[in-house]
Amino acid sequence: MPTKIETFNKIQLKSGSDEIRPGDTVLVYQKIPASAASETMDKKEAARIQVFEGLVIARSHGRGINATITVRKVISGIGVEKIFPLHSPTIEKIEVAKREKVRRAKLYYLRTAKGKRARLKEEAIKENAQPENIEAKPEESSA
Repeated sequence: MPTKIETFNKIQLKSGSDEIRPGDTVLVYQKIPASAASETMDKKEAARIQVFEGLVIARSHGRGINATITVRKVISGIGVEKIFPLHSPTIEKIEVAKREKVRRAKLYYLRTAKGKRARLKEEAIKENAQPENIEAKPEESSA
């Protein structure tokens, strides 16, 4: 029989987080609460959505409620990394923009890699991929 904590955690799990993996370029939509100063001025806007786009370099803590991803992007030549809990209520949604082909579970080597070593091979996302068996129309001769 599942405990109350296991039942509660199962309710809190978000769907669709299993498709995110290292090598994906993702857009993370995160709710940012309004600061105390702006709340006194305008009470209509309680929170805003901030988008963080970057490359997933690691996925940690399994598939459960504690699962996290580490997302890295370079801003003005400086690398910025954020760790996002996948099932957090502050995460509005996570979109996979691009998928790269990788052969490692953790891409920490990209922190120091520059130039050609920092490139990854692009892989087609299956949801957006075109079917390969499209019949070609016969070419008409203009004779």
